[in-house]
Amino acid sequence: MIRRINIQDSPVIGAFATCTENLALVPLGTPTKTCDKLEQWLQVNVVRTLVNGSTIVGSLCRGNSNALLVPKNAGIGKKNDIDIPFFDFPGRLNAVGNVVLANDSAALVHPDLSDRSLEVVEKALKVEVRRGTIGGVKTVGMSGVATNKGLLVNPRATASELEMLEELFEVPVDVGTTNYGTQMVGSGVIANSKGYVAGSKTTGHELGRIEDALGFL
Repeated sequence: MIRRINIQDSPVIGAFATCTENLALVPLGTPTKTCDKLEQWLQVNVVRTLVNGSTIVGSLCRGNSNALLVPKNAGIGKKNDIDIPFFDFPGRLNAVGNVVLANDSAALVHPDLSDRSLEVVEKALKVEVRRGTIGGVKTVGMSGVATNKGLLVNPRATASELEMLEELFEVPVDVGTTNYGTQMVGSGVIANSKGYVAGSKTTGHELGRIEDALGFL
């Protein structure tokens, strides 16, 4: 089965949507057919919402099975349909989906985040948190995709970064691209331990790397 879609008519699906083990958030107005595919492929409950009136839900939210992090004072639509708590993410670097990479056991965050921000991530998601980069890129949330089974990251990741990621997340780590060569793999894949979906321009070879890295082969 070829698991490729667009969201908001774009293959950069990670900017517009995000998921945990049981939940996916997509922009208001996402077609029912797309939501049905996400429900089937990720085995999640799909909720259409906006964050501060914006459709870039994936860039503005990051969560795991324990909680969702959202920009401070963010207006979230359809809150009552989401059964895990929300936590306000402090500071000026508040595009949470861009600056936090997380699964149910660990989180890597933008190296310039404050101690207060780290404390919020640790408390909300109930994970070990570390600052770092992936391939020298500070926006780690878009430079990788993490599940409870594997981690796919920017192909420019150094040996020391890969070693650190494997130690922190305690899952296998591999490198790859999406959407015909895009190195910011978090922008082109949404995944959990049950399934994944990639942007529409992702090649067959790239899909193979994604499936291998995230434990679906």
